[in-house]
Amino acid sequence: MTHLFDEPSDFAASALRGYCDVHSRLVRPTEGGVLRATATPDGKVAVVVGGGSGHYPAFAGYVGAGFADAAVAGDVFASPSTRYIRSVCARAHRGGGVLLGYGNYAGDVLNFGLAAEQLRADGIDVRILAVTDDVASAAKDAQAKRRGVAGDLAVFKLAGAAAEAGQTLDAVERVAQRANARTRSFGVAFGGCTLPGGDGPLFTVPDGRMAIGLGIHGEPGVDETAIPSAAELAALLVDRLLGEAPEQPGTRVAAILNGLGSTKHEELFVLWSHVGDRLREAGLELVAPQVGEFVTSLDMEGCSLTLTWLDDTLEPLWLAPCDTAALRIGDAGAAVAAPIEEETPPVEERWPDATPDSQAAGRLIADRVGSLARALAEAEPELGRIDAQAGDGDHGQGMTRGSAAAAAAAAAAAQQGAGAASVLGAAADAWADRAGGTSGAIWGLGLRSASQSLDDGTAIAADQVARGAERALEAVMRLGGAKPGDKTLVDALEPFVRVLAGRIDDGAPLAEAWRDAAEAADAAASETARMLPKLGRAARIVERSRGHRDAGAVSLALCAKTVLGGG
Repeated sequence: MTHLFDEPSDFAASALRGYCDVHSRLVRPTEGGVLRATATPDGKVAVVVGGGSGHYPAFAGYVGAGFADAAVAGDVFASPSTRYIRSVCARAHRGGGVLLGYGNYAGDVLNFGLAAEQLRADGIDVRILAVTDDVASAAKDAQAKRRGVAGDLAVFKLAGAAAEAGQTLDAVERVAQRANARTRSFGVAFGGCTLPGGDGPLFTVPDGRMAIGLGIHGEPGVDETAIPSAAELAALLVDRLLGEAPEQPGTRVAAILNGLGSTKHEELFVLWSHVGDRLREAGLELVAPQVGEFVTSLDMEGCSLTLTWLDDTLEPLWLAPCDTAALRIGDAGAAVAAPIEEETPPVEERWPDATPDSQAAGRLIADRVGSLARALAEAEPELGRIDAQAGDGDHGQGMTRGSAAAAAAAAAAAQQGAGAASVLGAAADAWADRAGGTSGAIWGLGLRSASQSLDDGTAIAADQVARGAERALEAVMRLGGAKPGDKTLVDALEPFVRVLAGRIDDGAPLAEAWRDAAEAADAAASETARMLPKLGRAARIVERSRGHRDAGAVSLALCAKTVLGGG
């Protein structure tokens, strides 16, 4: 259980403030994350890493000499927003380009990818790398679909060492790709983790049993077995990874035995005594093995083993000095404090001139977004319960955070006289920034796309609403990668948009068309119980999802009905 917090929604930000205070020699806070506090030369490649909070020391603990130059931090188990990623990268950039690293999760893929596109448009050369080390999350022939777990440490450390040595962005990218291709992880859990403010763990394991192939976002494993002895667990972990060795692996490996949050170091050392022996018996030479907590999952009981098969390129980089909160190797040299750069103060929002009709529409939009926030706050426990069937159980929290922020932003914009397009755009950006994760990115993207069909010069017309809905669907499918039948939000959004646009094109009044579309979305959300997931975490534990509705589809249908009813 996570006991120490004030407001659960502020847990991640509060933890980051405390970390930055304690480790001010290494890091400095910046909006959305941390920057390296020690000086870096102009022209150096900036290695920026990140993801959700709840995994300390990942990712802020990786920032320091010889490792990462910055880290972006989302809320607990939620991807940071596109805006925060873009901001942190821009401040970390020293002219040599940016390598942007993250775990292969849907929200991270979407937000980091969008940020990279925006940074390139700003003239910054950005390369992205999604770590895919977890062998339990996809088959050998689908390694690009595997998620990133404790292999983050090895991959990011090797890339950071290459950047610290002054290598070019092309070279650093090649090192990161090679490290990822030669890194494998596998983990087990004895108990689930509890979100701050939660009344119980996201999953449980029966007494005397162990979950196999767990994730780091509170996902249950893909199988269960009786808890083995330390020697038997070592055999399970080592043998599974040796069976996943890359082509021409060589015999020298970097090994990381990682605790997930509540497994004591003494237990890890007992386990390591067997892991080390078994690796040596397999003919492998261990190069600077690491035992400790490197990628955790709040208070989860469990551990994982990571192996990176080294070669003449990677081994010197693994042994290169670094000085971070998570890892210290060798002598990284005298730390010279970087000049303190003042944060750019927020620019007071100035909205385009709007006509009275559009301002009235903006006030209506703000009122409807406020209704969404109230409805989603009331539905938070149920949405979390649905999501926990095959996910990490945080969908309700994310939707509540995002919609509350959107409601506040929309209300402020409307009060300042903004028109319809500006009010909806403000709500979209606030939703994405505060919610984080996959749902935050999708809702922010969808609402922002819809706002582009409105304007601040006229009242809202029915055909603008239809075209905005179509834009939202197109953007979500294009950048999110989902399509109807994948058991996602799209399964409710597509029929909603299709019915809405069709009825409006047939001349139906907007309210009537919206009612019919909301009914179609609700029916489609119920139908997702008959589907099997094809994307995201749920796709890795298909049977757990069978018979249960998709949380994203359910929340979208709820929002559609709420907008109509004025709750």
